[in-house]
Amino acid sequence: MTRTTTANWGTFAAAEPALAATVERRFGAYPHHVLATLRKDGSPRTTGLEVRFFGGELWLGMMPDSRKALDLRRDPRFALQANPGDGTGMGGGDVRIGGRAYEVEDAATRAAYAEEVEPPGRFHLFRTELTEITRTCVEDDAYLVLQVWRPGEPVRVLKRA
Repeated sequence: MTRTTTANWGTFAAAEPALAATVERRFGAYPHHVLATLRKDGSPRTTGLEVRFFGGELWLGMMPDSRKALDLRRDPRFALQANPGDGTGMGGGDVRIGGRAYEVEDAATRAAYAEEVEPPGRFHLFRTELTEITRTCVEDDAYLVLQVWRPGEPVRVLKRA
């Protein structure tokens, strides 16, 4: 099997619709999530972020000249973790997405995003290319279950007692 290094959200959702629906529900449960980017010196930076899924893409919108936007302009690699929510239940599991984010300058694409999201003013817009999606959950109160998807591969499921 040939492994593709990246895929957009639509490709992932078509390949693994059940897992994609779970991931979207987890991100849809709360508005704010945690984005990790790389600083100039290579150390990690974590910040809050809202995400949007539409048009077959996972979009990252940011305030003008925010540190996270400047980080992504310099190095597109990111990790994104869904807000775990209240308490320890984490309905739907812990969900993380890894990939690369590229700034979108195309006026028509930016206008479509603005119409969908209605940002409060100027913004940076990044389209993502996914390299990995991981969901961790507890099954039957006995097993820790990891589902790992990478482009060009089926979901790998690992269970630990």
